Order: sequence, then structure tokens, then C-alpha cells
Amino acid sequence: MLKSEKFLEDGPTKYGVLVLKDGTVFEGRGFGACAETWGEVVFNTGMVGYVESITDPSYHGQILVQTYPLIGNYGVNPQDFESDRPWIKGYVVSEFTPFPSHHTSTKAIDRWLEESRIPGLGEIDTRALVKRLRHYGVIPGLLAVSEKPLRLKLLLREAISLPDPNAANLVAEVSTRDIHVYNPEGRKKVVLIDCGVKNGIIRSLVNRGACVIRVPENFPAEKIMALNPQGLVISNGPGDPTKCRAVETVATLFEENLPMLGICLGHQILALAAGARTYKLRFGHRSQNQPCLEVGTRRCYLTSQNHGYAVDVSTLPSDWSIWFTNANDKTNEGLRHKKKPIFGVQFHPEACPGPTDTGFIFDLFLEQLR
Repeated sequence: MLKSEKFLEDGPTKYGVLVLKDGTVFEGRGFGACAETWGEVVFNTGMVGYVESITDPSYHGQILVQTYPLIGNYGVNPQDFESDRPWIKGYVVSEFTPFPSHHTSTKAIDRWLEESRIPGLGEIDTRALVKRLRHYGVIPGLLAVSEKPLRLKLLLREAISLPDPNAANLVAEVSTRDIHVYNPEGRKKVVLIDCGVKNGIIRSLVNRGACVIRVPENFPAEKIMALNPQGLVISNGPGDPTKCRAVETVATLFEENLPMLGICLGHQILALAAGARTYKLRFGHRSQNQPCLEVGTRRCYLTSQNHGYAVDVSTLPSDWSIWFTNANDKTNEGLRHKKKPIFGVQFHPEACPGPTDTGFIFDLFLEQLR
């Protein structure tokens, strides 16, 4: 049985535990839904934006750990959603508050996660957990929350046998099943391949006067061209980019001389379609303060990121050039084709860390459509 006496003085409690695949155990206080879940345990260092992260489809298949110590203080506002619902498998924080204080809040994070059937774990040493993930790399884990004491030995046996969630095509599980049109009167028609798109990307294109046609991740190239687009955007999304069926589609569309913009996973898909390779980072980039250097200039942009894979620039064909590089670990953050109007960025230009440092990426793309 797990220890629980330390929570009894606070009244009714939920017991919670996170068990990593390597056998490491973090026990604390459960919140959200009473449930058992598993996923890749990753961390985000953002001080704000927890609602946006929880509803970001790129977190599908993952248990999200927040490094900022207090979560939930400004509650939940549906206007901050990046999709129609939460996508994380589980949530881990140092401290959460069931009593938010903000005029836009509609409910507490505890209640929101409970309604969404997502378990949460609080009152653990998130610093120790994140240091372990940074040193050894992200790892599958099992998160359990119950109103009754949990059986650790059973959970340990389950955790040790957990598979890698990235072995599946996670994009297929988050992509739209239908075609959606935004701003149909827009001056420029853009097809967006939805690999797990954030609302902010659609909003950024629409606010610049574009008509956006959102299609499923397996939408064939000939049907995309039948829509007579002036440009193509490949969105962000979860998991291993080599599992995405959009890679073949994008490779086919290279022959159409169609302006293209890849964002995050879409950036990796562009590289794969060009013949390059990708690789998995030890703990990824999930934060609001990643510094990206623009090659050939002295500019450094503050960026928001959420990804676990990167492009291997040593495998790039000669007709591609490096655009941005991460100032911290020197990983690739942007690519451009030397002749065609095709480029991609690993960061999220629709996010607001700067707050508008990289919004010009959308402007550059839409200028190509003229």
C-alpha cells in the first residue's frame, strides 16, 4: 500500500502515484479523474499557458509535467483552448489550487480534468522528476489516481511492461475526419493538412485574410490540388514524424511548385519528404523561451516550442539550406528550399513568447501566394 497519512488532515483525498518504466516512483495527492493512464512522461517549463498546453493535440500520448510550481491559480477559460478538448493522458504538478482567482475563469483545473476523465498528480517533487527526465531522457510512465489506497507492486509490474506510445501513428488519432473551411471569403486560399493543428495557427492565417481549408492528415495530393490552393500549410502534431502518412503527400506536392509552410511536426514532415532524416531528442523542447538564431544575421528570436524530434541537417539534400538554429543545443529550427517557395520552422510562430517575435513567418508565407 502507498503511504497516505500525510493527506488525511486535509479531509477527503485522492491517492495518486506516478510509476516510471524504470521503476522510479513518485507518490503524491491525486486530483482530476480517478483513473489509471499511461504515456510518455514529458515536461514543460512555461510559467503560464497550462490551458493551452493541456488542449494542444501535440501532447497526445503523453503525461505532462509542469515545472512551474503553482498551477491552476487563474482557472480555466475555454477561449484559451488550442483545440476542442484536452489531449494529454495525465497531468503532474508540484501544487495545484482548487480555488482559482480570475474574472475569465469558468471552473477549477481539478474539476476540468475530472470532467475530461484525465487523472492528475500533485504534491510531488517535480524538480527531482524533471532532473531525472533531463538526465536519462523522457520515458513511458503509469499514472494512477484513486479514492482508495493504491497497490504499488501491481502498478510497478504494469509500468515495467509499458510500450512506447510513439510506435503508433498518433497523428491519425488527433487529425480531423472531415474538411473544414474558415473565412471562405478570404483573398488567398490555403490548404492546411491537419496533423493535430492548434487553433492559433488557423487564427493567425485567418487574421491575415486567408481562406483556410483544413483537411485530414491522410488527404491525398490529387484531392488537395483539386481544391485549387494557392499555398499549403503542414501543421504541428504528436509523435514520431516517420509514422505520418502526410510525408508521401508532401513529397508528391513538391512537384507542383506550391508554396509550403511546415510548423513543428510539419517542419519535420517537410524534411522527410525532401529525403532527410529525423531523430528523437533526449527530452525535447517544451517551453516558451527557446532562443533561435537566424542564419546569416545576428537576430535571435524568442520562441515557443513543443516537440520531441528534430531534423538531422547532415542528411539534407543540397537544394535545402538551414534557416534557424537553436542557440542552446544547436539543433535545427528552420529550413528553406533554395529555389522553391517552401520553408519550415520547428517553433510555433502563432504562439506569443515575445509576444510577437515570429509572427512574420506567416507574413512571409502569404507573400509567396501573390
